Amino acid sequence: MDIDEENTEATINLSDTQGTTSAPSPSKRKAKGIRVAHFVDKEWKMHKRILNFYRMPPPHTGVALSEKINALLVEWGIEKKLFSITLDNASTKDCIVELLKKQLNFRGLLLMDGKFFHVRCCAHILNLIVQDGLKEIDGSVTKVHECIKYIKCSEGRKNKFFTCVAQVGLACSKRGLRQDVPTKWNSTYTMLDSAIFYRRAFLNLALVDSNFSSCPSLEEWDKIKKISNFLGYFYEITCLFSGTNYPTSNLFFPKVFKVHYCIQNAMEDCDDFMRGMGSYMNLKFEKYWSEYSLILAIAVILDPRYKLQFVEWGYDKLYGKELRKLKDVSGTLFALFARYMDEFSHLLVSNPVNQTPTQIKVGDKLFEEFDNIYQDGSTSVEKIELHLYFEEKRLDRKQELDILSWWKLEQFRYPILSCMAFDVLTIPISTVASESVFSISGKVFDQYRSSLLPETVQALLCTRDWLFGKEALEKEGADLEELTEEIFDMNLNENSGQCSNSISLD
Repeated sequence: MDIDEENTEATINLSDTQGTTSAPSPSKRKAKGIRVAHFVDKEWKMHKRILNFYRMPPPHTGVALSEKINALLVEWGIEKKLFSITLDNASTKDCIVELLKKQLNFRGLLLMDGKFFHVRCCAHILNLIVQDGLKEIDGSVTKVHECIKYIKCSEGRKNKFFTCVAQVGLACSKRGLRQDVPTKWNSTYTMLDSAIFYRRAFLNLALVDSNFSSCPSLEEWDKIKKISNFLGYFYEITCLFSGTNYPTSNLFFPKVFKVHYCIQNAMEDCDDFMRGMGSYMNLKFEKYWSEYSLILAIAVILDPRYKLQFVEWGYDKLYGKELRKLKDVSGTLFALFARYMDEFSHLLVSNPVNQTPTQIKVGDKLFEEFDNIYQDGSTSVEKIELHLYFEEKRLDRKQELDILSWWKLEQFRYPILSCMAFDVLTIPISTVASESVFSISGKVFDQYRSSLLPETVQALLCTRDWLFGKEALEKEGADLEELTEEIFDMNLNENSGQCSNSISLD
């Protein structure tokens, strides 16, 4: 299978994840991986294509995995077009990245020696942050779990609860009452969110059923609502990070800023349980995000709703008048722009005035000193493009924006910046779709899919993905997130385990 000619010039951003087949014992399980290419075509339309679904025999070391990835890059002929690779945070991934960088840098294939090559899966990190926060869970949340467990135990209790629901005027609602699952933190959020909606029914049940002793008090319901609202921020952001049909790199800085700000506020909350959650979360946040990704900070600068002003405001809000971080971002931006200017200078239209031969008069020599001093500083492409972009009024931050379409329209005004946007805005900040992100269990194929040869699975997945793509999936009414989850659930814990699904109580 070859990449079609239309997209041969596109810069490729990769995401890579691994899974396992199901087997009676861990020793018999086989590791598999899936590699996805993210790129923008000449019409500024974003694409996501499965390149490989491969079996990875032992040993599963960083050296072996990097050699496998490098071989597949060469097989596809895209090693010269690679901009970044997005990976989760397993310990072997750092080794993989370093070895790949050395191999690609040896051939001079990476931009700025691979400074922006490795992008950590943001949804994975966010999940680890929330999981640490849930270690300090309040007892009221446990009570909600016990409430739903109590109702679920028998049909008689369910019917009694439904009667209470009708008595408090909620019978017309179609909202489900959900129970949490240990391997998916979002199930804790959806459990609390649904329980809050039915809290009057729970309180009513406590009055008519003397055996129902786990109902939270009014004060505890207030705590539950506070925790639910707090987790809601992370739930919303994780779903945004895990999108596959739109650029996500420009979402990183504002959303991680929001996460950071919420955690800081939680650490200063008047309630002990919120301070505990915030403290645990902050430790994990500092481990992975104490330094914001420079390339993803540049991505938000390339969003005309934010630009450099948002980065400046965000750092000031978090760190005060500390200029080092802002200087790092702006310095990296100008350095990256200079590299693109060297590569794409042929796109610039020379000023016809400068090409007109003029006869030097004797009196003109008087002003040559002025010309020599100020010529470079006032007419550099760097100033023309970057400063024009910064000086133009930002778009309304609240408006919906198809950012790739915006850059398509502006590419003739900003020829170099648009080339940067073409590459940077395609960087995926997550490796799988959102439903899989919430799982902290191992990615395990069932016994039926595991019986297929790896070559057969790869042929089926890649053929459907490349021939039909997003449009066909939408026409069929298929959900891309469900399709990804069918491939395998994402492993978001440092230890592997079995998958579980949420349980709904109607």
